[in-house]
This record gives sequence, C-alpha cells and structure tokens, in this order.
Amino acid sequence: MENRPKIIVADDHTLVAEACKKLLEAEYDVVATVGDGRALVRSAVILKPQVIVVDISMPLLNGLDAGQQIKKLLPSVKLVYLTMNQDADLAAEAFRYGASAYLLKTCAASELTMAVREVVKGKSYLSPAIAKDTVDFLLKQGEDTHEEAEQLTERQREVLQLLGEGKSMKEVASVLNLTTRTVAFHKYRIMEALHAHSNAELVRYAIKKHFLAA
Repeated sequence: MENRPKIIVADDHTLVAEACKKLLEAEYDVVATVGDGRALVRSAVILKPQVIVVDISMPLLNGLDAGQQIKKLLPSVKLVYLTMNQDADLAAEAFRYGASAYLLKTCAASELTMAVREVVKGKSYLSPAIAKDTVDFLLKQGEDTHEEAEQLTERQREVLQLLGEGKSMKEVASVLNLTTRTVAFHKYRIMEALHAHSNAELVRYAIKKHFLAA
C-alpha cells in the first residue's frame, strides 16, 4: 500500500471528483480531492503526488495555469487532463503546458484508468476522439507563432481569470495578496496587450482562451 502512486483529483464538480476518486482508489492512493486551481497548487506542494487528474475549467485558477505552476515546483508530476472540451487546439495547448494525458469526460471509466496506468509508466495518452485532429493541429504550428495570451505574464493571466469571474479589483487583490493599485496596473497592462477596451472584451477573451467556462 505504501508504494502505491499518490494521486490528487481536481474538479469543481464534487460528483465528478468523487467518481474519479472511487474509480482510482482501488489501484492508487488518492490523497486529496480539490475544487479549484489554487487549492490544487497548495495541495500538490504539500502532498507531492505522482499524478494529478485535473479539469481545465476551474474557478480561481484554471487547470492549465495551475498545472504549469505545479510543473515548475514538481517537474516529475504527471498531469492527466479530464475535460468536456474536445477542441484540438486546447488539447495541444495542454500538452505544451506539460500534460501527460488528455481525455474527455464522456470516456468510459476504463479509459481513465488506462490513461493513468500509461502515464505512471512514463507514457502519454490522448483520447482517440481527438487524436487525429490534434496531430494535424500540431503539425501545422510554426515555432514562431505568437498569440496574445503568450504576451501575458503568469500573474496577468491570474488577474484576467479572476476579473473574468466577476470579482472586483479589491477581491482580486485579496485572492492574490496584492494591493488594489497593483491589480489595477495589471488590468491596464492586460487591456493594452490584448487591445481590449472594456471588461466585456476581457471576459470574451478569457472564455475564448479557456480561462473561464463558457
């Protein structure tokens, strides 16, 4: 039992998180279930899991940014993205952010367990439902592609998500432990980088880039 790989499950839908936990705990030590990206980062640092099963659309900090932060702290951790989104570009982005697996919530339970087994062995897994599209997408990408999101710093991405969730600048400052003035400065720089002129444009962009659920 002590040698079983440790897993954290991160999903803001409690039923999904609990279902994943029940499915995986026969083979693995599920050390925590969490409901937002910030709780995931905190838990990962403390519990040091080998595998994290994580949704992409999560409150406070989305799964992609949470995963990227965790990979900087725990480079060997395996990220298994479990999502409703089958867009090829999002799957490709997940792998660029350090994913070991990407599969859909519509998959069979056996597919999740198989994907986790594969990543524990050091392999990667991609849902057959999107594999071909993703390969095509990756092949078309040039190394010099520069999107607006890549111009944003990690902190600016965090601020953008929280503002997109409808939080005031004071609330964002509290979550990120910043001054309101600093948040205002980040917002200004974000709008400048994205050529945005209103909060509505920021929200649309955050949804488009999967910082927020549509």
